[in-house]
Amino acid sequence: MRPPEDLEKWYQSGLDLIAQNKVAVVLMAGGQGTRLGSSAPKGCFNIDLPSNKSLFQIQAERIRKVQELAAAKAGASTPAVVPWYVMTSGPTRGPTQEFFEKNSYFGLDKANVVIFEQGVLPCISNEGKILLESKGRVAVAPDGNGGLYQALVVSNVLSDMGSRGIEHIHAYCVDNCLVKVADPVFIGFSAAKNVDIATKVVRKRAANESVGLILQKNGKPDVVEYSEIDAATAEAEDPRQKGLLKFRAANIVNHYYSARFLESIPQWAHKLPHHVARKKIPAADLSSGETVKPEKPNGIKLEQFVFDVFPMLPLDKFACLEVKREEEFSPLKNARGTGEDDPDTSKADIMAQGKRWVEAAGATVTGEKASDGIEVSPLISY
Repeated sequence: MRPPEDLEKWYQSGLDLIAQNKVAVVLMAGGQGTRLGSSAPKGCFNIDLPSNKSLFQIQAERIRKVQELAAAKAGASTPAVVPWYVMTSGPTRGPTQEFFEKNSYFGLDKANVVIFEQGVLPCISNEGKILLESKGRVAVAPDGNGGLYQALVVSNVLSDMGSRGIEHIHAYCVDNCLVKVADPVFIGFSAAKNVDIATKVVRKRAANESVGLILQKNGKPDVVEYSEIDAATAEAEDPRQKGLLKFRAANIVNHYYSARFLESIPQWAHKLPHHVARKKIPAADLSSGETVKPEKPNGIKLEQFVFDVFPMLPLDKFACLEVKREEEFSPLKNARGTGEDDPDTSKADIMAQGKRWVEAAGATVTGEKASDGIEVSPLISY
């Protein structure tokens, strides 16, 4: 547990860097809300807050507020600028662009919101042949969140960052409604440590929680997927802290990068491994030309993971910051009614946070149920 003065020091230095226009945000927003019963980009999803704000709007307003806080600290008459780079996939690019335009970029300057697209990789049959979507078109799929690195180069995002003088980058996934976008504490912490990558983690809820773990492997920082860990290892207790799991640092895909590291992408992007995902892939029947929708997995999609770059770093260039789950991590993964990581839990977590905030400010909260909460706009409090 870090003393409060460390957190305050990082917060203030992070605000200074934001005020100097040296901080950018990269949002990984390639996913559709398929499991949520929607074909729209997941960022468009409304979790039924009283305000009916989408995930995109919540995050945009957090950027607006942190820009305002940084400018106020610096005594600047003009707002600080935190450019927002939104990575989409082929299916979500158009709808995302339309959603931002329809909503006037949620009050952000259009010039500081850059929407770009991740790459694709061919789909392969179980026999190792490339599948066709139609007789003249190869079946492709997005290249995973690890496609971020190549996309930053190909889409000229890195050069745009360079022209703006960006030195520190915060990257995260769209489905976390509690994400502190461009978090000054995280930026200040990472800059103070002079690392090339830092990651936020939360403690595992239970030994069997389906999350990847940040750990040291062969002397390097790494992420091990939950499926790779046996029960005995997952349940092992920390010998130094009774009652805590030995391996408890859950990966929440919430990362910091130094600009100097991202500038080296062309030197190592080709070394990232490809992971196999066996899927049901619609493909053309070569004799009839008709598209066949299989009932069981008929091929593989190849994808890269954003954390596969971690082992390329020496330990002294990597850092972890443990944060409170109830304050910073509530992912939207499942359909309503599942009771875990669904729209209802996302809404409840935001409302509970708002209740804690107003009570900390001296207010008394009453409602029909003890669990009733309050939505606090990001434009009021970051």
